[in-house]
Amino acid sequence: MILTGPDIAAERERGRLVLDPFHPAQVQPNSYDLTLGPTLVYYTAEVLDTRTENPYVEVKIPEDGFVLEPHRIYLGASVEVIGSNFYVPRISSRSGAARLGLFSHCTAELIDIGSIGQTTFQFHTVEPLRVYAGDRLGQVAFVRVQGDVILYDGKYQGSRGPQPSKIHHDMSAAAA
Repeated sequence: MILTGPDIAAERERGRLVLDPFHPAQVQPNSYDLTLGPTLVYYTAEVLDTRTENPYVEVKIPEDGFVLEPHRIYLGASVEVIGSNFYVPRISSRSGAARLGLFSHCTAELIDIGSIGQTTFQFHTVEPLRVYAGDRLGQVAFVRVQGDVILYDGKYQGSRGPQPSKIHHDMSAAAA
């Protein structure tokens, strides 16, 4: 079950989920709008590799915006710190951004229960698209869990700013 907008606000007040900063105008019928922070990251290698750290560039979004180009992955971060020890956050694009051809969190939409931090958006656009820091491009819904809860304590815990992939750490953890 997904929390309604009023339940999201109430559960935040009870301390059962984190949305900081919180603006009532960003509460939607069953989600909360997330805003894009001031920086983006994009990879610079021609071929990305799951077993090594991939080179990337971090750029500050200018006041006149930054143009996302097709055929490139961009990582951005929410201004908001989000998470919960009681609910699973689920991230998706806002429909208005999606209608401009912007995909975010197409395949990595679930945030583990217990993960608290700024979420990293994985942006891909089908046409050049200018975005600005402060744009409401994503949304978070909170899903009730059933069963025993094991809180997340992984490599992205406490994230601030866009986080490049750390999948290469999984190989070293498997070897240990």
